[in-house]
Amino acid sequence: MKNSSISFRLILMNFLEFAAWGAYLTSMGSFLGKAGLGPQIWLFFASQGFVSIFMPALMGIVADKWIPAQKVLSLCQGLAGIFMLATGWYAMKNVSLGVDTYAVSEGFRFGTFYLLYLLSIAFFMPTIAISNSVAYNALEKAGKDPVKAFPPIRVFGTIGFILTMLVVNFVTCKEGIQYQHTYHQFFVSGIISLVLCLYALSLPNCPCKPKAEGTQSFAEATGLNAFRLFKDPQFAVFFIFSMLLGASLQITNGYANTFITSFKDNPLFANAWGANNANALISLSQVSETLCILLIPFFMKKFGIKKVMLIAMFAWVFRFGFFGAGNPGGGVWMFVLSCIVYGVAFDFFNISGSLYVNENTDKGIRSSAQGLFMLMTNGLGASIGTWAAGKVVNHFVYNAATPSWSTAWYIFAAYSLIVGILFMILFKDPAKAKKQVVE
Repeated sequence: MKNSSISFRLILMNFLEFAAWGAYLTSMGSFLGKAGLGPQIWLFFASQGFVSIFMPALMGIVADKWIPAQKVLSLCQGLAGIFMLATGWYAMKNVSLGVDTYAVSEGFRFGTFYLLYLLSIAFFMPTIAISNSVAYNALEKAGKDPVKAFPPIRVFGTIGFILTMLVVNFVTCKEGIQYQHTYHQFFVSGIISLVLCLYALSLPNCPCKPKAEGTQSFAEATGLNAFRLFKDPQFAVFFIFSMLLGASLQITNGYANTFITSFKDNPLFANAWGANNANALISLSQVSETLCILLIPFFMKKFGIKKVMLIAMFAWVFRFGFFGAGNPGGGVWMFVLSCIVYGVAFDFFNISGSLYVNENTDKGIRSSAQGLFMLMTNGLGASIGTWAAGKVVNHFVYNAATPSWSTAWYIFAAYSLIVGILFMILFKDPAKAKKQVVE
């Protein structure tokens, strides 16, 4: 297997993986708001956390024990794509598009619409961790160091995310409305998932762990022994703070587009470019993410996992704080700065954390361990965080006589600051701990 060949194949896998997500993740809130579901936005984004509590771990066990990871990736993406297309189809049949708000038919059933979406993300969310396992396995087979080789490959996932964000921002439907405000974004996502479903079958084989001779415990047979990592005090602290920081992950995905677009109701900003192209403005976050991924090998080697994650935590403080202080007019530079620090906030936590788990776990439980990392971040963390964020936004925006988005953003910034300070105190740098043991 030539090194250049495997790199290209993994680049395409990552491109499609995140292009499917980028088609709707940052813009779905705008469609929901216009369809009269603004108070339920938190539920749709928290649901990504709900399913991540068990689905990534479950699919990781399947990939470790029974079905090669690349085939699990194909299966999950296929089902995710089918249900996402069904979500778009149901919305198309029941929601009539208008300039400001949409007319929802009497036949629309929120439960049906939500269930179709829930089934789609239930199968999509595990693919983030599984695609990492596929990449790490292929790189190691090719004799490459994942810490050095994976970040430049993962960059193309972010590029895919950016491109579909821009597609749904600038492409309009026959009613003249941008896809970022309509159900068409679900169709874009579903089609890309089906393409990856087929492509994943061509990826290098990820053999399951051979069955051990003799009697195995239930935990060993099912892959649940990945949870033994909690016996290590530092791993336990790492996972707990992964959950606490994971609470921040979906907040801007759920509300940034709706927040920026809301400035169109203010005569001072109604014609501002940013207010009318929220997704394009937010895509600067992913551009920053692309550049920051390339910095991870240097920062991991230079500073270690603790300092890298601390940088991410304090970056979240600025991410939220700049949103609270800015506007799409004279204060648009604050939005731009918020987007710049997002790259650090997201990558230095998600990618570095995934590499840390890969480097510090046995090969036999790596897919399960990646699923556990997803459980803590995009599962428990994201679900609890998005639920709490929904309470904050509903109180200060949707249910307030005078909506105040700024107050909500400042509350999120304060939370991130507290988490960063506690992590700095409680988590020990693994490199320093090993050095002390040797000495």
